[in-house]
Amino acid sequence: MLEQLIAQLYQQKNAQQAVQMAAYMKDQFPFLGIQTPERKRLCTAYFKQEKAQKRIDWLAVERLWALPEREFQYVATDYLHTMQSFLSEQDLPRLQELVITKSWWDTVDSLDRTIGNICFPSQIIDNTMLAWSKADNIWLRRVAIDHQLLRKEKTKQDLLKQILLNNLNQTEFFINKAMGWILRDYSKTNPDWVRAFLAENEAGLSKLTIREAGKYL
Repeated sequence: MLEQLIAQLYQQKNAQQAVQMAAYMKDQFPFLGIQTPERKRLCTAYFKQEKAQKRIDWLAVERLWALPEREFQYVATDYLHTMQSFLSEQDLPRLQELVITKSWWDTVDSLDRTIGNICFPSQIIDNTMLAWSKADNIWLRRVAIDHQLLRKEKTKQDLLKQILLNNLNQTEFFINKAMGWILRDYSKTNPDWVRAFLAENEAGLSKLTIREAGKYL
């Protein structure tokens, strides 16, 4: 059924929209020109069938990741989100490869919470995120920073603090933006903690991070 889905997506190609979508992503990747609602509609039957299998088909993910058009990577990340209850810590090497391959904020931000939800709570995931937060690869750092998005009261404060401390004094936009996002998100749950973190670490935080973090304070 995967090959049938791939064929359907190619049939829906829209050259004009493809140019616009590629431009929005700084021409990092070619696009088919399929908008998100239509892409998700086309994937519905395939995802339903796959969820019934109760296992991750990594060959399918690899097939989708290898195709040039960006929508196929979106299908893969949507698939993994749909199937996240079947992911385990043993899948981390494969997920890491996805993060560092064909990397840009769109796929990375689709993977961060999926990774954060694996076997939650998991000390293995926590330790991996700590390691990624110090990685040379900025996209691994970004996942580590934002993998607790939307956890609210389940946020592990000590883990969040250490990951953020590992990323002080950064000049990389995508890291500083991610730090601002996680702090802004957590400020809705624990504004006092975020205020204290900002005050204690102001010297090591970028203006971008502080601005994003303080949006709801």
